[in-house]
Amino acid sequence: MREVYVYRAMLWSLVLSELRTRYKGSALGFLWTFISPLLTLIVYDLVFSTIMHVKIPHFAVFLFIGLLGWNMFATAVQSSTGVIVRQSSLVKKIYFPREILPLSVVGGSVINYLLSLLILFPFMMLSGFVPSWLWAYMPAIVLMEAILTAGFSLMFAAINVYLRDLEHMLGVFLLMWFYLTPVVYSLSMIPHKYAELFKFNPVSAAIISYQDILYFNEPVHWKLFLYGYAVSIIIFLLGMRIFGKLNRRFAEEV
Repeated sequence: MREVYVYRAMLWSLVLSELRTRYKGSALGFLWTFISPLLTLIVYDLVFSTIMHVKIPHFAVFLFIGLLGWNMFATAVQSSTGVIVRQSSLVKKIYFPREILPLSVVGGSVINYLLSLLILFPFMMLSGFVPSWLWAYMPAIVLMEAILTAGFSLMFAAINVYLRDLEHMLGVFLLMWFYLTPVVYSLSMIPHKYAELFKFNPVSAAIISYQDILYFNEPVHWKLFLYGYAVSIIIFLLGMRIFGKLNRRFAEEV
C-alpha cells in the first residue's frame, strides 16, 4: 500500500479515465450515472411493490437506498475482475503497482455512488423524509463498503488472470448474492431463525446500515456495523495477499 500511495497520481488519473470511459460513445454520456439507477428503481418498484405487493411503506425510497449501495459494490467487482486482462498492454510495458488497476475501478464506483446521492437525497425529501444528524454516519459506511469492495476486487482481478471463466461466472454469482442481501426486502421479513445467517453476508452490514440511518432514522446496529468493518478489513488484507502472490506472472499470462 505504501507503493500505491507513491503512485497515487497515476491512481487518480486512472480513476478519472474510468469515469470518462464508462459511458464513452453513448449519447447521454455521464447522465447515465443518474438515469441507470432510476430506471432500475422503476423496474424493481413495479415488480415488487405493484405486482408482488411488498408491504414496506415508501418502498421506492427503501429500494433506492439499497440499490445504490448494492450497485456500488457489484459494478466495481464485476468491472475490476477483468481489468488486468483489459489493460494487458499497460501491464506489459511499464512498471507500476498492479493493485492500482482494480483500485481505480473501485474509486470510480465510489465517486459514481456519491454522485448518485444527488438524486437520492432530494428524492427522499420529496417523499417526506427529512435530513437527520444520523446522516453523518454516511462517510463511515461508505468507507466500510469501499474497503470490502476493494478486497473482493483485488482478489477476483488476480484470480481471473489465470482462470478467465471467473469473469463470466461472476454475473450469475452476483445475481444470487443480490437476492441474499436485504435490498428488495427488509431484514424483518426474514424468519428469525434465518435472519442471523443473512447478517453473515458482509455486504448486508453496509446495506442495512444505510437503511438504518436513511430510511428507519435510527443509529446503526453497532454489533453488525463493527462486524462489517472487521470482515471488510479481513477481506481487503486477504485480497492484497492473494494479489501480491499472483501478480508476479501477470505480464506472462495476459
